[in-house]
Amino acid sequence: MPDDAMPHDLESFIAPPVAPTVRTEHELHGVRWTDEYAWMGDHDDPRLAAYLRAERRHYDATTGHLERLRNMLFTEVEQRILPTESSVSWKRGDCFYYTRTVTGREYEQLLTSRDPDGPGTVVLDGAEVAGPDGFVEIGVREVSPDGRLLAYSIDTRGDEVYALRFRDLTTLTDLPDTAPRTYYTGAWSADSSTFFYTVHDELYRPYQVWRHVIGTPAGADVLVFVEDDARYEVTVHTIRSGGYVVIESACRDTTEAWLIPAAEPTAAPVVVRPRRKGVEYRVDHAREGDELFIVTNDGAEEFRLMRAPVASCGADAAEPWSEVAPARDGERLRACHVLAEFLVLELRRDGFALLRVVDRATGAEREISAEIPAGTITIATPTEYDADSVTVKVESLVEPPAWYAVDLCTGERALRKRREVPGYDATAYRTQRRQAIAPDGTRVPYTLAWRADTPLDGTAPALLWGYGAYESCDNPEFDPMLASLLNRGVVYALTHPRGGGENGRRWWRDGMLARKANTFTDHVAVADALAGDAPDARRALVDGDRIATRGLSAGGLLQAAVFTARPDRWRAVVAEVPFVDVITTMLDPNVPLTANEWDEWGDPRQPEAYAWMRAYSPYDSLPGGPRPALLATAAVHDPRVMVHEPAKWVARLRATAKPDDAPVLFRVELGAGAHTGPSGRYAHYRYEAEILAFVLDRLLS
Repeated sequence: MPDDAMPHDLESFIAPPVAPTVRTEHELHGVRWTDEYAWMGDHDDPRLAAYLRAERRHYDATTGHLERLRNMLFTEVEQRILPTESSVSWKRGDCFYYTRTVTGREYEQLLTSRDPDGPGTVVLDGAEVAGPDGFVEIGVREVSPDGRLLAYSIDTRGDEVYALRFRDLTTLTDLPDTAPRTYYTGAWSADSSTFFYTVHDELYRPYQVWRHVIGTPAGADVLVFVEDDARYEVTVHTIRSGGYVVIESACRDTTEAWLIPAAEPTAAPVVVRPRRKGVEYRVDHAREGDELFIVTNDGAEEFRLMRAPVASCGADAAEPWSEVAPARDGERLRACHVLAEFLVLELRRDGFALLRVVDRATGAEREISAEIPAGTITIATPTEYDADSVTVKVESLVEPPAWYAVDLCTGERALRKRREVPGYDATAYRTQRRQAIAPDGTRVPYTLAWRADTPLDGTAPALLWGYGAYESCDNPEFDPMLASLLNRGVVYALTHPRGGGENGRRWWRDGMLARKANTFTDHVAVADALAGDAPDARRALVDGDRIATRGLSAGGLLQAAVFTARPDRWRAVVAEVPFVDVITTMLDPNVPLTANEWDEWGDPRQPEAYAWMRAYSPYDSLPGGPRPALLATAAVHDPRVMVHEPAKWVARLRATAKPDDAPVLFRVELGAGAHTGPSGRYAHYRYEAEILAFVLDRLLS
């Protein structure tokens, strides 16, 4: 047994809590079932708070033997991060801005300077605006066009309710202006006198845009836009050109945009094109000719680029959009950034991100890729409209991030910054993109990382991470904690199952609604390929008896589903804030964020949707035995996956466990805490150390 692996015999001597049961009968589409833990949906029931406290005590006691390993993992990652580190800067008007982390501080600071590389002045310190529990999440952080004011919002509980404030950047004091309940995104008017912000309803759906005039009380704010359809969410931003404020209302497959001239903040919004079900479009603006560039799937499943004069907008507009760049085979067009002389397109091809720069005058094109094995390239900082260069970030699972200024005329790269990772040698590690074969013959990509001296001969343990929903792309990104895993001989695999967006819009559609099961079988296919158990596998790369898997939120559902479907495949499963009570949640439009999820998962009030959802819902489909070790997490203030979902699942798993099943652990955050875990730099790594200690304890012992 390795020195840092600890026995877990103690688990057998600590009895887990037993949740009360109350029979609740349900019937739908001729099917009757009993939910003995439905009472947990009432968060005011004192029995729930008592049960959650008992679960947290059980978790703390049962995992106490891992304290030494946790501390070791945290110390290792702490030594790999610079105590004080600054980001690359970005330009806004006459000033430059950058963020900085400071020794011993949990939260970053925002600084401003007249010199892109010179010392700056702190204008916002996360530690100074944290709540009484030391928790804070920054939502909006927008500097006004004249550089005089900073609009910022803070959440001090983890429930994604943000208080909006305004700071004078000359005196570094907050104005009396406040709005107590706001959400993500915001937009300034051209003269810096007015700020637009979003508000969410009691179900956490952003549905309104309000207009605030600096120097007036929040009670005088004006309602600008309301989205009445519960399936749609609203955002607001100022377009890069500074010409317009854009309000966007979107559901999973339909969007609608409205424009307000930034120089006329009291003007009524004008719709670009009325919504049509299944048609998405997103706009950017060119000052020259006052025209819009529009990325849309209208007539192109993987999207194309169009243009139209702003004057053609309106509810009754009939003028067709002109095509700028048609859809190309094998590519997904994701975004277009309009600059004075260039268009910068964000694309995906063969599962990887890349950029294409188009000269607006000549049409000449230039591609910018990561240029490292299994690497990721992203636009790293805000870019001003008149810019002739763009800052990109390049990284991989094993290559620390490097930031380059890319000359848009020549394509030449100039290194601006490379992340320093003390004691880390990237050449000691390897990464590679591979493919597994799903049961239906689909090739499923995954990104592998391992230490160079770890043999891929079927003897090493492995950890998989998967998500696979919302067309979200799980790009390979560097994490200094990963080295602690790889240094212990564990192979890491980032899976890219259907339901995500790595291979474009078709990849998403093939893993949602009635095809959601493809996400789960794709993830298992990767594990089978690594273990050498797939029909096409030539040999095992890892030890098939020592594979763990992990994921969060929709990725937590993925983990719960593969825990259920293939309990024999895993040594351990980590399901973080898992969406597991699929039928009950999606039947209740009063649960936060449910109505706008029907287009992703299905509406179980429809018989066909009920059938496919019931087939994989982890709470309704328990695994056969023997079951592997499970760690589930939750947070009482989480508005995205309500705490009762994983609580019910854990209670039912405990009640149905057999003697040969491995333990079920439930880590519930009882205080301030967000959907993605604890806030703060050090708190995040301490949490990661907890999770990895659980995984390593199972894989190495």
